[in-house]
Parts: sequence; structure tokens; C-alpha cells
Amino acid sequence: MANAKTAWLVPVAGAVALGLLPLVVTTYGQDLVMRIMVFAVFALSLELLVGTTGLVSLGHAAFFGIGAYITVLLSPASEAGSVWLLLPLAMLAAAAYALVVGALSLRTKGIYFIMVTLAFGQMAYFVFHDTPVGRGTDGIFLNLRPVLELGSAALDLGDRMHRYYLTLAALAATYALLALVLRSRFGRALAGIKVNEQRMRAAGFPTYPYKLAAFVLAGALAGLAGFLLAAKDAAANPELLSWHESGVVLLMIILGGLGHLRGAVIGAAAFTLLRELYGTYSIVGPLADHWQLTLGFTVIAFVALLPQGLIGLPARLRTARG
Repeated sequence: MANAKTAWLVPVAGAVALGLLPLVVTTYGQDLVMRIMVFAVFALSLELLVGTTGLVSLGHAAFFGIGAYITVLLSPASEAGSVWLLLPLAMLAAAAYALVVGALSLRTKGIYFIMVTLAFGQMAYFVFHDTPVGRGTDGIFLNLRPVLELGSAALDLGDRMHRYYLTLAALAATYALLALVLRSRFGRALAGIKVNEQRMRAAGFPTYPYKLAAFVLAGALAGLAGFLLAAKDAAANPELLSWHESGVVLLMIILGGLGHLRGAVIGAAAFTLLRELYGTYSIVGPLADHWQLTLGFTVIAFVALLPQGLIGLPARLRTARG
């Protein structure tokens, strides 16, 4: 019981720190932290599949991009759209596509599952890249950011601080939701499926509906991240749906530590900060032109030295001291 109570201290303290951060950082820092929080929501959605259920998907970015595109496409051209309308629609569209993809891809296993999800992800990518729906390579832009009506008050996402705190609230809600899911009977069934699906079926659990429910929930949460990114950048482009983006978010959760919600958040922060560091010419000089190479070597080093991810670093240090 004590462990269950103290387990909330770290995420709550992190949320409080993020809430106070805008008071001490520049607008550039606020935008960077906002991007980290968006990708943390995205990473948490994939953590539910990979870290909890053992389903490695290379098409997860499709749900992310669909959420962003729905936000921009359904926003009125001459006035600010409503968050109460656009956010549920973005999540619903992503969940609907996840339902279709999951219903078909979950009938396969292993490498075949990975390839089928990759194929569905690329299909969605080419729909937005090669048809008038997504306006081609350049993507589409949001004229006015949405507004969240709260009774007599309103949260205008055109204001940076309003966007920041809405993104923080979405991250906190996503983390809390998944923490509750993992502690539920549903979450324990998913953990059992990851360990031994055949034994779970023998115990009377219909594993296919459980995996499909997890797949749809993960897709909906990725759609939430897509909405947040569209509200932040006021744009959506086809690259958000590419397999490269799926690989990036997969690297995030591996870097942070699979099987831990905190690992997904830590991995999103570490990967985003490393990419920003290695891409800044004033810090790394000419190496900034080859930031992918430097980042790749760094990720390989982290994975080799910390097989449990960054979340295992404290335990590794304690062992070294001992």
C-alpha cells in the first residue's frame, strides 16, 4: 500500500515542476517543453501497445497524423474552432482507423504484425501526401487556433500560455488514465498477454478483444497528441504519418525504458532534447549538419549501457556504488 501511494509522488512532483516552469524559462524554452509534452503523450500511447501488451507497431504515427489533420481540416476558416468539438473528433477519427487496422493486423503475429501495421501506416501517409485531402507535401495550415469555452471564460489556444497549460493538462490526464488502466483487471490481462498469450487463452481470457481494445485506446491517445501538435504548430503535414515518425516514438520508449509510464515520458524528453542539442550549430558546430548520425550513435550507446533504459539509471548507479 505504501508503495502504491509513494508511486504517485514522482509524477505529481513532475507535473508541479512543469506547471511552474514557464515562470523561469524563455518563450523558446516554453515551446521546447511543450513539444516534449506533446511527444510524451504520443510515447505514452505507444507504451500501452509495446511496453504493456507486447505489440510492436510501425504504423502508430498514422493515428498521430490523423489527429493533427482532422484538427486542421475541420477548423472553420474564418473563426476559431471549439476544442470541445475538434478534440473529440480528432481522437474519434484516430480511434476509428485504429479499429480498422487493429481488427485486421491483430490476426497476425510477430514480424507479420509489424509489417501489416507499417503497410497501413504508409497507406494513410500516401492518402494525405498524394491526394487533395492533405494538400500535398507542404500540408495545411490552421488560420485560427481553437478555443476552449469554460462557462463565461475561454481558453484561447492562440495564447502560448493557454496552449502550454492545456498540453500539460492533457499529459497529466493521459498519464493518470494509463496508470489506472494498468492497475485494472484489463491492464493485468494485457500484461499477461505480453508474457504468455497462449496461457491467457487457456485461462479463459479472449485475448483478441483485449488486444483490439488496447490498440484502439492507443490510437485515440495518439490522436490526442496529434490535436495538441496541430494546436501548437497551427499546421499538419504528411510527414507526421510516416514510418520515420513511428520509428522515432518507438526509439523514445526504448530509450526511456519499456514497461514503465515514466520511462515513456523520460524517453520523449531525452530524445527531443538530444535532437535539439545536436541540431544546434552554436553548440556542436558543423556536426549540426549531421545531427541524425550523432543522435544515432548516442541512442546506441544508451541502449548498450542501459538495457533497461534511462529509468534504470538510478539502480545502475546504486549497483556501481555497491
